[in-house]
Amino acid sequence: MLTLQARKSKSLSGSLTLPGDKSISHRSLILGTLARGTTRVKGLLEGADVMSTASALRQLGGQISREEDGTWRVDGIGLNAFAEPAEPLDLGNSGTGARLLMGAVAGSGITAIFTGDASLSVRPMARVTNPLVEMGATCTARDGTYLPLTMSGLASPMAIDYASPHASAQVKSAILLAGLTARGQTRVIEPAASRDHTETMLRHFGVPVESETLEDGRLSITLNGEVDLNAADIVVPSDPSSAAFLAVAALITEGSSLTLKGIGTNPLRFGLFETLMEMGGDISLTNTRVEGGETVADIDIRHSALKGVSVPASRAASMIDEYPILSVAAAFAEGETVMQGVGELRVKETDRIALMEDGLKRAGVEVSSTPDSMTVTGRGDG
Repeated sequence: MLTLQARKSKSLSGSLTLPGDKSISHRSLILGTLARGTTRVKGLLEGADVMSTASALRQLGGQISREEDGTWRVDGIGLNAFAEPAEPLDLGNSGTGARLLMGAVAGSGITAIFTGDASLSVRPMARVTNPLVEMGATCTARDGTYLPLTMSGLASPMAIDYASPHASAQVKSAILLAGLTARGQTRVIEPAASRDHTETMLRHFGVPVESETLEDGRLSITLNGEVDLNAADIVVPSDPSSAAFLAVAALITEGSSLTLKGIGTNPLRFGLFETLMEMGGDISLTNTRVEGGETVADIDIRHSALKGVSVPASRAASMIDEYPILSVAAAFAEGETVMQGVGELRVKETDRIALMEDGLKRAGVEVSSTPDSMTVTGRGDG
């Protein structure tokens, strides 16, 4: 049994460059494979999830390799060029890789079996596969929603208008990827904006994608199918989800002053930092720029006295993976922090709300939850 022991640390100071963004890394390999020409990716996150996506793409005929300087080379095979894999595509623990590749397979004339580890195999897939079936794909899954799952796609799927009940970047991305080979216009309507890395990168590869806010506040995303992707080099920004942990550590540790370089600041991923600033966090952005359509900046963080805030449900999609570390910041804040609209955390690889609540209570923090919210009462002194 592994035992971890934490001790109060001294101040954090210095400058750091963190690993690349996982969401963008997945998409760079997938879109690079679907493009014509050679895409070079710098700063790719070389973690297990992204490597599972790379392995699955190779099984589908993709040509992906790492060069000596750490740049990844993706020799695109184009649309409708997937080879039918001889073995199941094992995505390990990568929900993003599995769901996005389901969309890509649904828009190709092949059959593929998707598998994963024990954790991924209990995560529901129906919210992704249902619209893909509407586009003409056929799908069989364990209990109708779990891996292992067999997907048979069409070389020319049907273009659809799909009103998603959830603001989910994975659902939206799967539909858009299938729509790349559809004849006509594919549209996804979301109740609120979700991560838009897929749309941004599609534009970077030369595919027109239109986003429009409707009168009722929902977001419409459309693309026309049968448009070739053209290879485009990518510099992956550092992952804001990884940066969140160091940012909170600096905010709650007296005397800290930290600079995190080249962090992706896409507004649909920056909800945690917005929330920390609302809590009184001394956070500033410098050297702001745009790389491959993504906004990037260096982030300066200094120790601050934090106060509790109410985090609206509308912000959940932009920080869904950062609530665990926000709960730590909330424990060090003065007063009550209410996190609303976080029910999605209960159907991740584990029930993250239950785990956060248990961990905080063990540390003596006052915390309560509902199916869709969590409240942390901090003391201001940790």
